[in-house]
Parts: sequence; structure tokens; C-alpha cells
Amino acid sequence: MKRLFDLIKNKFFLATVAFVIWMIFFDKNDLFSQYEYHQQLSKLKQEQQFYKTETEKVNNDLDELTSDKVKLEKFAREKYLMKKDNEDVFVIEHEKKQ
Repeated sequence: MKRLFDLIKNKFFLATVAFVIWMIFFDKNDLFSQYEYHQQLSKLKQEQQFYKTETEKVNNDLDELTSDKVKLEKFAREKYLMKKDNEDVFVIEHEKKQ
């Protein structure tokens, strides 16, 4: 018991405890902030992966459209409802189930 009391009275021990408490709770890089930064980093990495795959898809579509005239016509008809002069375009929409 006396040893514990002497340890608590030690100014170096008290300074170390105060420093640790300050760094854990009150510093601008405290544990809570570090946890939030880690969560934000994880979210940004997921978004980065999503956008990389989307970019790959778009680049593949672009390569197909610039190399194949038939696919370019199909894309223009489906996305922009373009047609030739002697054609009629019918748009069929399916009902979404709730």
C-alpha cells in the first residue's frame, strides 16, 4: 500500500499520467478523432474502388462504341431515342414491383 502511495506522489508518474490522459482525450489527434479518420478512410477506399470499376466499364463501352458502328447505332437508339428517317421508335417500360 505504501508503495502505491509513493508511486502516486511521484511527480514523474503524475506527469506521465497527465500526458497520457491529455493525448488520449484532449489532443487534436485523440482516440475518437483517430477512429473517425479510420472510418472515413475505409469509406473513401470503397468509393475509390467503385469509381475505378465504373471507369473501366465506361472505357470499355467507349472502346466498343468507337470501334463498332452497329453498337454505336444501338447505343444511340437505346440511350438517346435516336432513329432513322423511315423508322418509328417504341419505348416499352416495365412496371416495377413493390
